[in-house]
Amino acid sequence: MTPVHLPGVMSPASCRRSMETQRHQGPDDVERSLLMRYEIRVDGQMSDTLTAAFPELDSFVAPRQTVLFGEVTDEAHLFGLLARFQSLGLHVVEMRRLPA
Repeated sequence: MTPVHLPGVMSPASCRRSMETQRHQGPDDVERSLLMRYEIRVDGQMSDTLTAAFPELDSFVAPRQTVLFGEVTDEAHLFGLLARFQSLGLHVVEMRRLPA
């Protein structure tokens, strides 16, 4: 019987090799791989008080926008940030993940 290759599906041998590689990562490697850096652009210039509502993010002012950036630990943290922007009445213009 000839093996069938389905695009996007790993063969059992590839899957085993991938799992073996993951086992050799130390805790620091795994922790670093979970952290993601994001840039979030908000309409207008945020006040110091509003900026202080996001202590985990750095910020700077660009023309007609405030840009916040920093590490996001996981999906729950990302959704929490978005909820905080919304609850403060801030309009997120753009959000993007930055290269590692």
